[in-house]
Amino acid sequence: MSAVSVEAPKILPRQEEVLTEEALAFLAELHELFTPRRDELLLARARRRREIAETGRLDFLPDTAHIREGEWRVAPAPPALQDRRVEITGPTDRKMTVNALNSGARVWLADFEDASSPTWENVIGGQLNLADAFRRRIDFTDERGKHYALRPDAELATAVMRPRGWHLDERHLKVGGRAVPGALVDFGLYFFHNARRLREIGKGPYFYLAKLESHHEARLWNDVFVFAQRALGVPQGTVRATVLIETITAAFEMEEILYELREHASGLNAGRWDYLFSIVKNFRDGGEKFVLPDRNSVTMTAPFMRAYTELLVRTCHKRGAHAIGGMAAFIPSRDAKVNTLAFQRVKSDKDREAGDGFDGSWVAHPGLVPVARESFDAVLGERPHQKDRLREDVHVTADELLAVDTTGARPTCDGLRNAIQVGTRYLQSWLAGRGAVAVFNLMEDVATAEISRSQIWQWINAEVVLADTGERVTRDLVRRVAADQLVVIRDEVGEDAFVSGDWQRAFDLLLHLSLEEDYVDFLTLPAYDLLP
Repeated sequence: MSAVSVEAPKILPRQEEVLTEEALAFLAELHELFTPRRDELLLARARRRREIAETGRLDFLPDTAHIREGEWRVAPAPPALQDRRVEITGPTDRKMTVNALNSGARVWLADFEDASSPTWENVIGGQLNLADAFRRRIDFTDERGKHYALRPDAELATAVMRPRGWHLDERHLKVGGRAVPGALVDFGLYFFHNARRLREIGKGPYFYLAKLESHHEARLWNDVFVFAQRALGVPQGTVRATVLIETITAAFEMEEILYELREHASGLNAGRWDYLFSIVKNFRDGGEKFVLPDRNSVTMTAPFMRAYTELLVRTCHKRGAHAIGGMAAFIPSRDAKVNTLAFQRVKSDKDREAGDGFDGSWVAHPGLVPVARESFDAVLGERPHQKDRLREDVHVTADELLAVDTTGARPTCDGLRNAIQVGTRYLQSWLAGRGAVAVFNLMEDVATAEISRSQIWQWINAEVVLADTGERVTRDLVRRVAADQLVVIRDEVGEDAFVSGDWQRAFDLLLHLSLEEDYVDFLTLPAYDLLP
């Protein structure tokens, strides 16, 4: 078997604790067994995208009707994942690790994907921080003298780790000159170092699976789980996986995805921004019918978003799985009026999810944990979930899932300015190694930049006329508006910080991706080459 070579820019403190000879051998096995299938599935994604372009349609799969019509359920949730009424998300830096585990949420999504910039420091440091946390050796004092320490074990959130999506590679770890998929690196190192320890403390190796586009990709993950458990002597079924339904193609295969993972599945999650990004990506040739308005005007009450979330709840509860709602991204402000309005909106959103039958939901900041918990406590009481609400009243058609033109809103120049501002600000931080970024009082991640640049691209190519100015969106218009927004940013941060913060590079990347004639599937692919 070929060995994994480490081609990192530098040797990090304690790196050898993560990249042990045994751990690297485990990664090599994962790579040789599963990367070829990963490659085939990425080609299948491209074929399906071409079919969508030719037909302008998606539908439920006729070949898997027997799965949707069959009688089966996923494995029962383990005790640590029975009650998921509030989940907090965030990257795996040391401060966030302590604060998330201490937050009062039932679950922490420990993120190596959209909320993490995949620098070598973050990839290795995140693994160290999680291993330290599970062994209660993560206490530290920051540069300001503030001390961080874990609360008693019974008060800590349960960690559910999110590895990178199938499309991303880890260029610092190679087998035979070929980069190992980032998903296998993140999963493999975490599982190798922590699976047994997690079982000792009454939990387990639990995962969130991102960016899946088909049940075939879920089957690949299931095979990875089976192999990993067998290789390390961990009982089959110890792994649990929650799948983010954040692509439009996966929305048509929810039951099939749960079926493929049924011995390891624990639920599905509704990922809002990536879902919209996926609609633009797959239906970018679909004309006006599929043009999304300003992203902040596409609420979860839009008919096509309601169809998606209600189908998710019905699917999960029919199969005994948890249904987890979307993100409340607000970051508490020093402005009391801003907080009051935002908290009201968050509460309304969480009230809606709890009322629709969701078993829990996401927040991005510890300050929102009590708000979300209040909404779910009001519905759940002492019950851990509401899987008994089967939502048999829900009947969703393909047309309803694809009814993007029912938002009642249109693109505006204000929306264009916001896309440029948010996309630039996020990419500036991502390129600096920070993947979770506060922008205009919202915690943003890669999905934010994806929907921002995708909408600009779509509006240009669909020749959208802006509702507030009457201007047609062209490349020249975008360049003019973008130039003005860059001046706003430069004036705000100051010339020295603008130059030292590499703002121009982030701005240029956003414009390049937005103005290119050919649509780039994931901005993180060209952006990764710009990381140190």
